[in-house]
Amino acid sequence: LSLASSHHVRAALASVIMGLAPVLGKNHTIEQLVPLFLSLLKDEHHEARLNIISKLDSVNKVMGVDSLSQSLLPAIIELAEDRQWRVRLAIIEHIPLLASQLGAAFFEERLAKMCISWLADSVSTVRAAAITNLKKLTEVFGVEWAAHNIMPQVLELCVHSNYLYRMTAISAVAALGGAVGRDSIKGLLPAVVQASKDPVPNCRFNASKALQALAPFMEGSAVDRQIRPALQSLTGDEDPDVQFFARSALTQLKAL
Repeated sequence: LSLASSHHVRAALASVIMGLAPVLGKNHTIEQLVPLFLSLLKDEHHEARLNIISKLDSVNKVMGVDSLSQSLLPAIIELAEDRQWRVRLAIIEHIPLLASQLGAAFFEERLAKMCISWLADSVSTVRAAAITNLKKLTEVFGVEWAAHNIMPQVLELCVHSNYLYRMTAISAVAALGGAVGRDSIKGLLPAVVQASKDPVPNCRFNASKALQALAPFMEGSAVDRQIRPALQSLTGDEDPDVQFFARSALTQLKAL
């Protein structure tokens, strides 16, 4: 069936074959099912690839980290750049589960850079999922890991020449705020303040949202010295949307 001419048949097979792993056990899964998994992961039709990815957790529990990394992980890494954005999205959504099973050292070596690269994806839905993924990875591996493997790379993107990268990076900083804690936010905040002066209105808009998101996690003195002045400056922005959100954010600060 994995070689059927109809992509509907192959997609249907992909949707159920992963469920056989718990029944067959580790050895039979590796010997008999993994070759089929690999074939379907490389199927020319994206639905078959997507159906395999969506059931990865069934195989993770059976095969174990070592076997998974040797057999399926290379194919999964290849799919991280799949031409179909829904496949890339599905991979991202399974990364936190893989991270928890692979461990920090292995993940850092094989997958960490890939997670940062998704912030520059051409599809906004994928970029949004990449931001959520970074927050979840911080929760899995901890703030210290994120400080070395996520935050420096995100800060680099905050000053990238491509404004879409800058926009996404600022949104990532906002999302990470609640996960990394006050001390780490102090290192991220200057980039957001600088983004409030970005020549692109959408970047300034994202900066105002990020400033509002980070404020609850900061000391009052930092809010008064850095966040509030930046937002007050944005209330006079030439872009009406930036003005509106900056005023809204300042109103929210009064409740802190």
